[in-house]
Amino acid sequence: MTARTVLVVEDDRTINDALSQRLLAEGYAVLQAFDGPGAVELALSRTPDVVVLDVMLPGYDGHEVCRRIQAEQPFPVLMLTARDDEADILVGLGVGADDYLTKPFRMREVIARVAALVRRVDRAAELAAGQHPRVLRAGDLVVDPGRRRVSVGDREIHLTPTEFDLLTCLAQVPGQVLSRDRLLTEVWGWADALSGAGTRTVDTHVKALRAKIGPARIRTVHGVGYALEEG
Repeated sequence: MTARTVLVVEDDRTINDALSQRLLAEGYAVLQAFDGPGAVELALSRTPDVVVLDVMLPGYDGHEVCRRIQAEQPFPVLMLTARDDEADILVGLGVGADDYLTKPFRMREVIARVAALVRRVDRAAELAAGQHPRVLRAGDLVVDPGRRRVSVGDREIHLTPTEFDLLTCLAQVPGQVLSRDRLLTEVWGWADALSGAGTRTVDTHVKALRAKIGPARIRTVHGVGYALEEG
């Protein structure tokens, strides 16, 4: 099987090289970019399987890089940010990032997140090639897993791959509360125990999803998890 390609975009050469060497050791092919324009050029010309993207870059920042490449095709993007601020993270998710990590991070966590994004892409490809599952509905919200499309009424909603998988997971059992650890396992593919970082990942993605489909459609059960309202 051909090695999956990861584009590492980080202007700090020490961090970029360390990430790249670890990914190479894990069996990935690696492309490196050190500024915004170079990242966009490499992404569009080489079409990597995953983009690991720092927010603070020369040329233009990671948000603009993400916006530009997502306008061409849906790249899975893991965004790295030095600011542990939810507003900044939501901006990243809003321009098309699938996941995020705050600095400082552990290398093994980056590898786990990249592997989860690759698995998600593989699942989507298998689904597209096989029999399409049933369309899911909750009131005027329609989720089509086969075509990977979502609409509210007559309005089509653009979701990132992670947001789509999260909504699909909730829509398969409308009204049923799904715990955060179950969502981490089924959507993110995290096999390890729930951590504080994992909890925040789920919460932040739910907030980003609510901004797109409507805040009242996903119910919070404090201390447990989330449920999609049945309509």
